[in-house]
Amino acid sequence: MENVLKIDSELLDNLSSLAKKSDRLRQNYDLRTNPEVASQRMLNALEPGTIIPIHRHQNTTEVIVMIRGSIRQDTYRDDGSLWESFVISAEQGPYGFSIPAGVWHSVECLEENTVYIECKDGKYTPLEKCDIMELDG
Repeated sequence: MENVLKIDSELLDNLSSLAKKSDRLRQNYDLRTNPEVASQRMLNALEPGTIIPIHRHQNTTEVIVMIRGSIRQDTYRDDGSLWESFVISAEQGPYGFSIPAGVWHSVECLEENTVYIECKDGKYTPLEKCDIMELDG
């Protein structure tokens, strides 16, 4: 029998420590039992300064639930103009969100040691070039 995975301060602190050491200033922790599971579930630790480009997931919603810290979530129209911007905070709420499939979005980390749970449908597939928005200027 497998041990129960506890998402506790030790796990979160270790993940945040790895994010701080990463060139990307973020670190994922896979919560699936194996890579063939037909969903994506992960802890995502971010540090201020990480770059998450404007992107979309054409075939899945993306659900985020904050565990600690805060982020700014921006959504964009197809022409690259800002549609909506809001802060998600583990301390003050709102505590999460669900982005519909196909919506352009990006994340800005606002606090050190930020960690959230991220869930998507289907197996992991890398983003294609057509799913990353490049703005001029």
